[in-house]
Order: sequence, then C-alpha cells, then structure tokens
Amino acid sequence: MKALRRFAAVAACLCAGTLHAEDNVLLIQTGPQGFIVWHTEGKSRISDDEALEVMASARPGGGEEVMTAHGPARGYELPAGVLIRLPEAKSDKALLVDRDACGHIQMWHAEGETQLSDGELTEIVMSALPEGGKRLTLGNRYVKAFVTPLGITATLWKIPGKTTP
Repeated sequence: MKALRRFAAVAACLCAGTLHAEDNVLLIQTGPQGFIVWHTEGKSRISDDEALEVMASARPGGGEEVMTAHGPARGYELPAGVLIRLPEAKSDKALLVDRDACGHIQMWHAEGETQLSDGELTEIVMSALPEGGKRLTLGNRYVKAFVTPLGITATLWKIPGKTTP
C-alpha cells in the first residue's frame, strides 16, 4: 500500500509539474556511454493507435515493421516499455513508450528542445528520490527529480521573473 501511495504522489507531482513547466519533463537513464535523455515532446509524433500497433508487434530482437505517419516503425520489447525505431523520420528517430498509472500511453522522444550538460544531469540524478528530491535551481529553471521504474524523471519549469540568458 505504501508503494501505491508513493506512486500516486509521484504521478500527481509529475502532472502538476507539467502544468507549470514549459513542456519540460525529461526521462534520464544511465547507460554505458553516459546519460540517455528522453523528452516528452519531439518532432516524431505518432498516434496512440500507431503506437499500440507497434507495441503489439514488439519483440526483444525487433518486431514486424508497422507503417506510421513517419514511415515504417519497428518495436523492440524492453523490460519496462517498448523502444520504437523510426529509421525514415527526418529527426527524432526513436520513441520509448510506457504506460502511466492509469494505463495511458506515455511516449518519450529521443530528441527535444531541452539540452542539459553532463554536470546538470548528474546533479539532477543525484537529487532524485521516489517521492521527489529537493528542488534544484539550474540557471533560469527549477528542477524536481523522481525515481521511477524507467529511470529518473525530471520536471523543469521557469523561475518566475527570470529570463533566459
């Protein structure tokens, strides 16, 4: 029950954070080459129906090709989601798809507007807690980080009254 309450609190904070964020929720994962950063918004937008079709065909080594608005897509089954590769997309050639607490599809984009340094990403990752870490200040933004099954989610929002340098 405690884990369910934690998850509900994290979901509520993420939803509330996005209302004040300027479209800046990131998923940060660590890999052998360093950080992998996924964005909530990107250029490769496929419909939920297309994503569901790719997810249904996903296999660990890659499923069947499914035609989408950005050309053919192939789904790769991962332990906590599905990686969708879009080789013919002009940019943003990969999506990471999972489901939120209500079962809705959440798509994370390989490319997005927010670019952070390795130092900033390290600071965010180190601050993360399941219930949300302490609020950080990075430049003209506040950041709050949460530990989730897919990695660290970071909600970023502008500090009121501060402008971008």
